[in-house]
Amino acid sequence: MVLLVAVLAGLLVGMGAARWNGQPYQPPNLQFLWLVFLAFLPQFAILYLPGIRQQVSDSWSAVFLTISQLLLLGFAWLNRKLPGMFVLFIGAALNFTVMAANGGFMPISPQTAGRLVSEEVLVDIPIGERFGTKDVLLTPESTRFEWFADRFLPPAWFPYQVAFSLGDVFLAIGVFWLLAYQPTQRITT
Repeated sequence: MVLLVAVLAGLLVGMGAARWNGQPYQPPNLQFLWLVFLAFLPQFAILYLPGIRQQVSDSWSAVFLTISQLLLLGFAWLNRKLPGMFVLFIGAALNFTVMAANGGFMPISPQTAGRLVSEEVLVDIPIGERFGTKDVLLTPESTRFEWFADRFLPPAWFPYQVAFSLGDVFLAIGVFWLLAYQPTQRITT
């Protein structure tokens, strides 16, 4: 959700800046874009397609998520000279670090998870088990790199509640910057 807002806001600001300067919108010149699709496809399959998700064990899901994170890191590194991409790389590195250090899933504390689901639902999920699609329920004391875990939430009044990490914040800033940046053409005479 945080990333989607960053994409939309970045596109709107970028298009507005281009229009303000009397130029067409110039999307970033991304190289190796196929890495993003290669990283996304297994995630989509094992996390969101019910038939496949039920057939793939949690341990294999963790392996696929880790490989997916590595592919995204590679993509960001290969495009690091683009505006905002190094910030995006830092976000991807933070997420990879915490997920790899905690068994391949993003840790979330029972306290944070308790703001997302009812007490009745949470009580049925043991510590160390998957929570949602990419998260694993862990106490802060047993979480490696706990500050990088899914620990932040939007304000309670916000209609859509979702936990996000510090890495997600960096990813969102990087994506916004990448899409909002518009080079100005200098008029020479």
